[in-house]
Amino acid sequence: MRINPPLVALAIGAFGIGVTEFAPMGMLPGIAADLGVSIPAAGLLVSAYALGVLLGAPLMTLTTGRIPRRYLLIGLMAIFTLGNLMSALATDYYSLMVARVVTSLNHGAFFGVGSIVAASVVAPQKRAGAVAAMFMGLTLATIGGVPLAAWFGELFGWRTAFWGITGLGVLTMAALWFALPNLPAPQSVGVLAEIRVLGRGPVLGALALTVVGSGAMFTVFTYIAPILSSETHASTAYITAMLVLFGVGLTLGNMWGGKAADRSIDRTLIVSLSVLILVLLAFTALMRWPLPAAVAILIWGIASFALVPPLQMRVMEAAKDAPNLASAVNIGAFNLGNAIGAALGGAVIKAGLGYPAISLAGAAMAGLGLLMVLAFAWRSRTIATAVA
Repeated sequence: MRINPPLVALAIGAFGIGVTEFAPMGMLPGIAADLGVSIPAAGLLVSAYALGVLLGAPLMTLTTGRIPRRYLLIGLMAIFTLGNLMSALATDYYSLMVARVVTSLNHGAFFGVGSIVAASVVAPQKRAGAVAAMFMGLTLATIGGVPLAAWFGELFGWRTAFWGITGLGVLTMAALWFALPNLPAPQSVGVLAEIRVLGRGPVLGALALTVVGSGAMFTVFTYIAPILSSETHASTAYITAMLVLFGVGLTLGNMWGGKAADRSIDRTLIVSLSVLILVLLAFTALMRWPLPAAVAILIWGIASFALVPPLQMRVMEAAKDAPNLASAVNIGAFNLGNAIGAALGGAVIKAGLGYPAISLAGAAMAGLGLLMVLAFAWRSRTIATAVA
C-alpha cells in the first residue's frame, strides 16, 4: 500500500497511545519509589488505565456522534495530550491516578473512530489493510517507543517520559490537522439505535471473539518475563531482546493479518488461531532453551496480532449500519481480554501448576476462539443456504 497521509497520521496517534499505555509497566519501580507507594499500588495505575478505556470507549463515542471525524480525532488526541501533561506534573499518587484515567478516555474512541476513518480513505478491497496500517503504530510502539520511554524514565526520571509523550500528542494533533480530509460526521442513527446494534447476536459474538482472542495472547504474555527468567534462565538483556522480538512479530502479524483479512476474514482468523494454538503448545517445552524459545516467541507474536485487523473488521461489518459504538467497544473488548488473560495466567501460578501450564492455558483459550470462529462460520453458511 502506497504512503497514505491520513493513515500515517492515524498511525502516529496509535503509536503515542501504545507508548502511554505500556510504558508505565517498565517504570513502575521508579514511580513507586518516587511517590512512596508499593509496587502493587503502582500497578493499579495500569488497571486504572484499562478501566478508563472500558468506560471511555462507549461514553466518548455516544457523546461525540455529531462531531466531524477530523475534529473529533484531533479532540481525542487533545485529551490524550492533556492527560500526559497531567501525568508529567503529578505531585502524588492520587493525582497521577486521575491523570492516567483522563489519558485513557480517548483510547477506545480514537481506535474505534480511527478504524472507520482509515477504512473510508482507501478502496473497499483494501479496508482491512488500512485498519492494519493504523494499528501498525501500536505495534511499532512495542518495539521502539516503550523501551525508549522506559530508558528515558530510568535515566532522567519517569516524568521525563510523560513530557516526551505529551510532545508526541501535540505532533499527532498537527499531523491529523494537515493530513485528514474534512470528513463529515456520519448520519446519526441515534444513541438508542447504536445501543440496539450493539445488542445484536452477530455483534455480541464478534465482541466475545475479540475478548477470547486477546485473552489467549495475554494469558502468557503478561508473565513472559518470569517465564523466561525461571524456565529459560535468561538474563535481563535476553528478556529485553525477546520483548523487542515479540514486538517485531506483532508488526509482521499485523501486516499479514490486514492483507489476508481483505481476502477472507474467517480464513485469516482460523489460520491465526490454529498457529497460535500450536506455538503455545510447543512453547511449553521450547521455553527451556534460548534459541527455540526465541523462534516460538516470534511466531507467537505474528499469530497474536494477525488476529487484530480481522477481529476489528468483523465487528465493523456486523454493525455496518451503526458501527461507531461497536467499533469503539471492540477496543474495550481487547482490554477486557487482556485483563481476563492476565487473571487466568495468575490463577495458574497460584494453583502451583508451574509456568509451562500458563502456555497450556493460553492454548486452551485460543482453542476456544477457534471453536467460536468455526461455529460462527457454520451458522453463517446455514443461514445463507436457508435464504437461498
